[in-house]
Amino acid sequence: MSVDAVITDDGGSGTMRAIVQREFGASEVLRIEEVALPVPAEGEVRVRVAAAGVHAVDIDIRREAAPPSMPRPVLPMTPGREIAGIVDAVGPGVDAGLVGERVVAHVGFRSGGYAEFALAVASALHPLVDGVTFSQAVATIGTGRTAQLVWDAAQIRSTDVVVVPGASGGLGSQLVQLALSAGATVVALYGGAAKRDVVENLARGGKRARGRLLPLDATDESWPARMARLLDGQQPSVLLDGVGGATGRAALESLGRGGRVVIIGWSSGEVLRLDTDDIVRASLTVTVPLGRPVAELRALETGALAALAEGRTSPPVDEYPLEDAAAAHDAIEQRRQQGKVVLIPAPR
Repeated sequence: MSVDAVITDDGGSGTMRAIVQREFGASEVLRIEEVALPVPAEGEVRVRVAAAGVHAVDIDIRREAAPPSMPRPVLPMTPGREIAGIVDAVGPGVDAGLVGERVVAHVGFRSGGYAEFALAVASALHPLVDGVTFSQAVATIGTGRTAQLVWDAAQIRSTDVVVVPGASGGLGSQLVQLALSAGATVVALYGGAAKRDVVENLARGGKRARGRLLPLDATDESWPARMARLLDGQQPSVLLDGVGGATGRAALESLGRGGRVVIIGWSSGEVLRLDTDDIVRASLTVTVPLGRPVAELRALETGALAALAEGRTSPPVDEYPLEDAAAAHDAIEQRRQQGKVVLIPAPR
């Protein structure tokens, strides 16, 4: 049923709490404020946010360091592009039956997710199946679609040995679980003892994990030698690198002949250094799937949410109260996060 508008009771205040960024800079520019409750326009819904994803791109936008392909935000703004929660209002032309539905959405560069309520285009919504939490859903909608893009490029088989630097992060953890679900051996590299439990739990979190998990602390420079002993002569065949720097380089040098390299990013701040000699020496195939035009983002989102519902992924989440958005950004920048960083608005 299409309607002119359906607005539910907001408690009479007409306001909500949201993180507001009024200038570019360090994480301290993210402050909690009381702002006007948004009203959905034609084709939109309003979601009572139960979980909002925090992404590295949010940090680039906050620091005014986003690539030129991303639109420069108009300040003041509320960051946040990934939301999960319950639809509590719909705008003109939207089915009123959506009110009360559990949903997740990627709202794109319109942002607004770091808030108690956020707007989304109705066509961006995905319904949530029973058993999927809001935090898991929001950890999957954006990061998961990236994982699906990488997964499609990697073409992982049960015979592969896959090295995943940054395995405790939001993207790395999902790639580890997808590879395990394919029956592969996965060398999961993490950054320090505090992240070991997160990585060790990845095999248990994915209900369809059939592969072998080898967690290794990449802060110990002897990890390549320890990996070689654990693999007993077998060489890695796939590198899914989102870290770069020295760790990415060491992982590259461990690959056997005919290895496949998928470059996802460089959270270390230094891109993976490789040249034609590296490629020729070991007959490597190098792919960079990110940054390409992607016309079917919704299909990738649907695939990621299906993997979650089927138990092939169960992303670890690192939850922060909404008002601690600055601390959440700091955790990502300092590489202290343990899973996907998620903001949780307090109910009121």
